[in-house]
Amino acid sequence: MWSFVGTRQKKRWVWTALCRRTRQLVAFALGERSEQTCRQWWRHLPPAYKGCRSVSDFWEAYRHVFPRTTHRSTDKASGETGHVERWNTTLRQANARYVRKTLSFSKSDFYHELVTRLFIVRYNLLRRTCVT
Repeated sequence: MWSFVGTRQKKRWVWTALCRRTRQLVAFALGERSEQTCRQWWRHLPPAYKGCRSVSDFWEAYRHVFPRTTHRSTDKASGETGHVERWNTTLRQANARYVRKTLSFSKSDFYHELVTRLFIVRYNLLRRTCVT
């Protein structure tokens, strides 16, 4: 999912990893939609999740970063990425910076990441109390 910082030309992509059982966010990275940001995101992923089965869309960077033995690319129609799409919607509804057509935006990368981190902490704490 993307947003922008400063101007519409400075897009920032949010790379996320969700636990399928708890729906908590276990890792994220903010940056360009590049292989470099994908690798940064992979480094943030907890070691316990790196060996798990993973599903993503067909973005080229995933092929270079994810292990082929545990990763599968699929389209949105399969429903495998539905929980991530739902999380993106939740973030957009809760934070005007992520709405596609908006006057609200971050003026610096620092505050963009700070606001995103705050949302993730609150989201994970709410999910923690709801999951049995």
